[in-house]
Amino acid sequence: MIKWIIFDAMGVIFIVGDDTNDLLVPFIQGHNKRILKKTINEVYLRASLGQITSRQFWQEVGLGAQYPQIETVYLDTQLILDDGFTSVARMMSKQYSLALLSNDVSEWSAYLRNRFAMDFLDVFVISGDIHCRKPDLNIYKRFLKEAGTQAGECVFIDDRCKNLAVAKSMGFKTIYFVRQPKKSDFVPDASITSFNELENAIENICQQIIERVIFY
Repeated sequence: MIKWIIFDAMGVIFIVGDDTNDLLVPFIQGHNKRILKKTINEVYLRASLGQITSRQFWQEVGLGAQYPQIETVYLDTQLILDDGFTSVARMMSKQYSLALLSNDVSEWSAYLRNRFAMDFLDVFVISGDIHCRKPDLNIYKRFLKEAGTQAGECVFIDDRCKNLAVAKSMGFKTIYFVRQPKKSDFVPDASITSFNELENAIENICQQIIERVIFY
């Protein structure tokens, strides 16, 4: 029986999947033309693992003098919420527990959850809080511990097959959110291209579980 619906953030809740290279790098280089893309990625990785704070992140990319305003501008202007997410999530929260499982800077995730009033989330596991990132097995284990549930009771939605593959190997049901089709040998339990398709996808997964139980 499915009890939990777990959302990834970037590429699912927010429409851009590779926010680091597509949004953060050009934003920072627009303010600091001398910094390299590689440097930004390296500093961001450390921040998303909780090794440095968001303040330290902006300092290390040469924009510390503009903190915290620069951070607010970035989060308010660059990250676009999928129009369909909130209404669908609120509807699904009447039937399921909802969670967020995301690779992100702790402070950024907290700001965005507050800004977009994601009070319907029952559990959120953020890489910056627990010092490991998807697809590390430990981040999925941490979710199961915090939610007090089992993998077979969960549907995990992500836009990256490598993240879904680890979840599926643990027993999670998986939904591939297709923003930009990518070649992969991974076969999810369902695929969607918009939140309008999510309810049907979950119903189909639940039906598959019932049929499997009856068959065996």
